[in-house]
Amino acid sequence: MTAAPILDGIVVADFSRVLAGPLATVMLADLGADVIKVERPGAGDDTRRWGPPWTASTSAYFESANRSKRSVELDLDDPDDRAAARELVRRADVLVENFRTGALGDKGFGYDELAALNPRLVYCSVTGFGSDGGAALPGYDFLVQAVGGLMSITGDSDGDPMKVGVALVDVLTAKDAVAGILAALYERERSGLGQHVEVSLLSSLLGSLANQGANFLASGQSPMRMGNTHPSITPYETLRCRDGLLAVACGNDGQFARLAAAVGAAGLEQDPRFATNPERVRHRADLVRALEERLAAEDAEEWVRRLTAAGVPAGTVGDIASGFALAERLGLAPRIPVGDGAIDQVRNPIGFSRTPVTDYRRPPTLGEHNDAVRAELHTPDESRNH
Repeated sequence: MTAAPILDGIVVADFSRVLAGPLATVMLADLGADVIKVERPGAGDDTRRWGPPWTASTSAYFESANRSKRSVELDLDDPDDRAAARELVRRADVLVENFRTGALGDKGFGYDELAALNPRLVYCSVTGFGSDGGAALPGYDFLVQAVGGLMSITGDSDGDPMKVGVALVDVLTAKDAVAGILAALYERERSGLGQHVEVSLLSSLLGSLANQGANFLASGQSPMRMGNTHPSITPYETLRCRDGLLAVACGNDGQFARLAAAVGAAGLEQDPRFATNPERVRHRADLVRALEERLAAEDAEEWVRRLTAAGVPAGTVGDIASGFALAERLGLAPRIPVGDGAIDQVRNPIGFSRTPVTDYRRPPTLGEHNDAVRAELHTPDESRNH
């Protein structure tokens, strides 16, 4: 028998829209929180109109980040709606917003004012460039990928800088927001107090650069685009076979020796140019040439079979459809139905032994829960000790 969801009983007032904020709150909804999405009357989240492709009721973009939520339309410039929104905040454990810095404060929903109303509130602000010097800058994933340097290390070395094929900065920022919110909720158990959590797209991008960020800090030189090759490891790249590309990821000398033997080049690992990873990186072009001469004899699928059997990490270069198909074959169940004619959703990637994520509900239509939420807000709440 499974226990109640991890965040059962947690109420989230979701004042966010587009992607980073809604992705954070959809993760909280997956974990069992009651996420109430506050939307502009008659318009709602901008992404409801971001298509194609379209779904039966809205856009695929909107549905990717808003399942298992309740939608209520509230106009924060209307006195009655503003009072309802304040009552929602008074009852909430978490508030998530990604308005322009100061915009909610101008409407009476800044952190200081709401913390006075509800001292246990965890108030999470998602910004583009922080709330200080970058407060006035518009925060869009594409822009941050450009100015934050991610484009500069993405793409072929002789091509233009390229964005990643998904709004990766929004996704990373959402995950940082969830980590901050959960940490603040945990700390609240000790102190009894909420706090202001802030994440920014630029900080999340820089924080995700991992070895590339460390390479810059160690050398003072900005890493540049290298296509599918790796600045510090080789062969850790795509190699050309008879019918296309093969992805090979050799992370140590043992794997490289097995690769050499599997492609019919046993002893290649003893060549002084290739005996160690630093030497292989230094002589990358020679190594790639030697490997591709042998790989040209077979198709990529055959090489995957042989290399996998030899214990060498390798795979074909697929598309999103083949990625989902692989996950299905491996028993990862990547897609889950949400019913009511809505498109399937991508399963939450986190597994729990006692509290698995099981309650997936379709994304709400605009204002679908107006009556229910407003009725709740007019019902005396004696269960919370704010």
